[in-house]
Amino acid sequence: MSHSRIYNIFLVLIGIVLGSFVSYICRGVEFLSWLAFGVDFGLESPLVLDLGVMRLTFGISIELTLATVIFVILSLLIGRAIAR
Repeated sequence: MSHSRIYNIFLVLIGIVLGSFVSYICRGVEFLSWLAFGVDFGLESPLVLDLGVMRLTFGISIELTLATVIFVILSLLIGRAIAR
């Protein structure tokens, strides 16, 4: 993988973490609660594979909020501006 691809992945992860944090903080604030609006999708209950000797459990759940989307876009724009 090239350095720019790793850098972009790092920026997206920063945006996800910051956006999730802001979304969590803004849930209780009336005029900022729109930032916490979003959807949850994934497996409702985990998928269990029982092999007798070993039991494997698979599951994924993703919460996508407006704050997360905004912060991912901002982190990419700011990160690319800094990299220049």
